[in-house]
Amino acid sequence: MAVEVQYRVVRNGIEKMTFTNKKEADAYDRLLDLADHIETVLEGAPVTLDEAEREALALYLAENQQALTGPKKKTAKKEDINSDNAADKPVKAVA
Repeated sequence: MAVEVQYRVVRNGIEKMTFTNKKEADAYDRLLDLADHIETVLEGAPVTLDEAEREALALYLAENQQALTGPKKKTAKKEDINSDNAADKPVKAVA
């Protein structure tokens, strides 16, 4: 007989998802936490949404949170900055 470990994400007594990897289960749990927070914010929004629409929109926004923050800016590494500065300096000719 094989032993299989499963991680279940349960919210309000309802099983939302089952995982075989703890890291994935924790990530999904954090996603649901974020969706709950967004739903709370949406309750005060100046638009009328019924509960099902609000839940669906909150989950969608939580899943696509990176789109809300925009793309991450590339930070220049110190090596890149030094090489860029070196390219701008004139080179002395060697005779």
